[in-house]
Amino acid sequence: MKITLNVWRQQNAQSSGRFETYVASNVSEHMSFLEMLDVVNTDLVKAGKEPIAFDHDCREGVCGSCGIVIGGRAHGPNRAIATCQLHMRTFRDGDTITLEPWRAKAFPVIKDLMVDRTAMDRIMQAGGYVSVKTGGVPDGNAIPIPKHVADEAMDAAACIGCGACVAACPNGSAMLFVAAKVSQLALLPQGQVERTERVLKMVKQMDDEGFGNCSNNYACEAECPKEVSVTHIARLNREYLRANLVKEEQKESAGGA
Repeated sequence: MKITLNVWRQQNAQSSGRFETYVASNVSEHMSFLEMLDVVNTDLVKAGKEPIAFDHDCREGVCGSCGIVIGGRAHGPNRAIATCQLHMRTFRDGDTITLEPWRAKAFPVIKDLMVDRTAMDRIMQAGGYVSVKTGGVPDGNAIPIPKHVADEAMDAAACIGCGACVAACPNGSAMLFVAAKVSQLALLPQGQVERTERVLKMVKQMDDEGFGNCSNNYACEAECPKEVSVTHIARLNREYLRANLVKEEQKESAGGA
């Protein structure tokens, strides 16, 4: 296969970027997309040129670091996979593919196709955890959680924090990511103690980081490699409303004491 790549090149967040065109020849349909980029970079290095910078780690669809907008789609044209699981058999000989980084205010470009996604880490640090003592690990059959609740919590926990939802959203919203993390713990007994503080802190941090608002575009769900449902956003909104009501009740109780 012969593939033409229009790749976004940018030295850092402060510099101006541009598209550069490269031709990848002798591409095997069995190559993964990242393997194809490795071959392109090898040729660039041999020619004395700077290789294309892109994120990757496990290359098994687990870590979520391999985010690239491929032909206008986060992670590429196939659903429910990360970029590292995309194979060149998806494309045709002679295709032209445009590669861009996640474009969002909260994701400044580090270099080329790499962006800084530590804003999502700071949201997790704000409240996406259980800090209270919940005892040892109990036997699976002894956990007092209905199966449908456990299944829904596991579906939310499947989020790998790759940022595809942000890249796909016209507003650069991180609502699906935050909703998945809040929903996961709100459904489980271990998450109840910090339930109110968690959602308030995580939503505040999300806003402080500059992510946009959800406008029910549903592109986040469509591009999520783990197919996290937007129904978790509905739960996030309910959790946020509940937390504010609890806070008001606590203020009134404290004022009347």
